[in-house]
Amino acid sequence: MPMPTTSVLKQADIFYEFTNTQLELVASICEEREYTLNELIFAENSNGDELYVIAEGEVDIQVDPALIGMAQKSGPQTIATLRRGQSFGEVALVDQGLRSASARCTQHNTRLLLIPREKLMLLCDTYPQLGYRLMRNLAADLAMKIRNTDLQVREHLTWTPSSPE
Repeated sequence: MPMPTTSVLKQADIFYEFTNTQLELVASICEEREYTLNELIFAENSNGDELYVIAEGEVDIQVDPALIGMAQKSGPQTIATLRRGQSFGEVALVDQGLRSASARCTQHNTRLLLIPREKLMLLCDTYPQLGYRLMRNLAADLAMKIRNTDLQVREHLTWTPSSPE
């Protein structure tokens, strides 16, 4: 039996310290979607204005080095694997820019909660305490992801064998 939307949201770090009423408000604007194994949720460099929370299943976040001219790498590279309670899509949610990576389902029957930006911003404007908590939690989530990316870059620079001259 699927977990209620508010229970899924309660597990997500971006809804940390939300009251039950605030969780119910966010749940009221969520759309639930189901994806199958290897289904593309969204593509890198595509437009997007939704935030996703994983209710069940697993999602790979991927970048394609060919999109930035690194032709020696072929195909998408997985940079993170996300599971229940984790969120993604927040970069496009915040800046309304293009998606910085692709998201692909890696398990059958993966259920996602989709939260449209426009409705979420309306909630934040209508309920400033909810908006404050969400923005604080989004900032903390993005900071953690930036730190992890920084560690990956440092590791890559430190451990990549140099080419013979």
